[in-house]
Amino acid sequence: MAAAQVQRMSRLMAKTLRDDPADAETLSHKLLVRAGYVRRNAAGIWTWLPLGKKVLDNISTVVREEMDAIGAQEVLLPALLPKDAYEASGRWDEYGDLLFRLKDRKGGEYLLGPTHEEIFTQTVKDQCTSYKDLPVMLYQIQTKYRDEARPRSGVLRGREFQMKDSYSFDTTDEGLAESYALHRAAYQKIFARLGLDYRIVSAVSGAMGGSASEEFLAPAAAGEDTFVDCPACDYAANTEAVTFTTAAAGAPAEHGPMEELATPDTPTIESLAAHLGVPASATLKNLLVKVDGEIVAVGVPGDREVDLGKLGEHLAPAVVELVTAEDFADRPDLVRGYVGPQGLDKVRYIADPRIAPGTAWITGANKADTHVRNVVCGRDFEVDDHLDVVVVEAGDPCPSCGAGLTLDRAIEIGHIFQLGRKYADTFQLDVLGKEGKPVRVTMGSYGIGVSRAVAALAEQTADDKGLCWPAEIAPADVHVVAAGKAAQTEAALDAAEQLRAAGLRVLVDDRAGVSPGVKFTDAELIGVPQILVAGRRVAEGVFELKDRRSGEREELALAEAIARLTR
Repeated sequence: MAAAQVQRMSRLMAKTLRDDPADAETLSHKLLVRAGYVRRNAAGIWTWLPLGKKVLDNISTVVREEMDAIGAQEVLLPALLPKDAYEASGRWDEYGDLLFRLKDRKGGEYLLGPTHEEIFTQTVKDQCTSYKDLPVMLYQIQTKYRDEARPRSGVLRGREFQMKDSYSFDTTDEGLAESYALHRAAYQKIFARLGLDYRIVSAVSGAMGGSASEEFLAPAAAGEDTFVDCPACDYAANTEAVTFTTAAAGAPAEHGPMEELATPDTPTIESLAAHLGVPASATLKNLLVKVDGEIVAVGVPGDREVDLGKLGEHLAPAVVELVTAEDFADRPDLVRGYVGPQGLDKVRYIADPRIAPGTAWITGANKADTHVRNVVCGRDFEVDDHLDVVVVEAGDPCPSCGAGLTLDRAIEIGHIFQLGRKYADTFQLDVLGKEGKPVRVTMGSYGIGVSRAVAALAEQTADDKGLCWPAEIAPADVHVVAAGKAAQTEAALDAAEQLRAAGLRVLVDDRAGVSPGVKFTDAELIGVPQILVAGRRVAEGVFELKDRRSGEREELALAEAIARLTR
């Protein structure tokens, strides 16, 4: 935490606003702008003003302390990175339009770093040559850059953002597991100290690669992630990581032969179910996508939707996209709105586990205005791959205990991965082992969104009056408010100095010509945990101490107030 100091609001570069920004949708976006913490420069690009920078630095301090406590060493890598490292890992192409790409005056190609696995790997390869040099854990707090198509929600989803990323390097899988456990425990301490309500959930690795992966999520209405939670056991997962097992095979003989049905003008599941008088769950929906340009059919029960993000994670690094009208024109055997898995020629068929052997469905007949009843999986069509590809819904069975799952929104504040040897293989990161032979290093990757944590805390702790920071990361310990007259301002400034001398960080509102009402409103908007008012009784040596969160007020002598604030 920053050293004790006094910041006078008469000299503070911060303008509070009475109205929400016109483009703001989330609570954190509205309040961080209104309270003078950040200002927008362009879409997804923000300036951190003095109050905001203090909060950002306080979060960074907590992160540094806990990372140092587990033996991690801080470094600072460049943000401007050469293309060749990311081309070697394949992520120059995999990241696609998310990368900021540029050339120098000589035509050399570079990128602004979205994440630094490649560069950390090269750094360790340069510095560590023997098993005696490992294990090692390195971290940095660095600006990252991603060319988001739709930057929004203030600092929650920007094109540049502050991130702590750390990496572990071990010679054994057991060593990696230990480094992973150390980071996991450190993250729990970090988020507890920050005052964040969070959940640890199973996750997928995505473009990062690797195996074991967990996310730290802060539940909030503004969250862009959806996660499931089981009320009956400890299971929790990002929706893209929820796994269901394939249902037990039934007996195809129990179902009658396939029967064609005339179903004119029923290209959608809703129109088909209404026409036949059956529930949507009795139908088989077949979505056509392109996987690296090849058409693939994806089957799910008619009452469910395909989660394209989940499908993309299963098939990564392949590129998944929806088919177009032109694709249908090139394939007359695929009839739009009437596709069925039976008789599909040279089309890979992926199905949700609910499409189990022995189950019967109503599905497209592969000709216009026609569907087929009693199409049985395992008898009339085969599934090439059973994958969890449906959008998870509340009430779906918990993969662990079978109870109904609940859904909630959250902000991702941290993500940890056991990368394994993906990047070590790419860059041939070996050290000399105990037996005198080369040993391939195994890696872990661990990220915390530092600037996202600011927004997450704002979302979770704000009230109808404004921001309400936890003590450890607030821009000051106490906000001293001079109620208006010269004598009250003098008393407020004297109190601020005594508070500073007692080791407290102080924000004092000494602005002239500003009404007490505006000062009190600003104090609640800015959100410092304690507010000390030099008001009508200050001539008697009495101040009012107010707890910002609870609203509790107490009249005290200054010495008593200082003792209360420093205990």
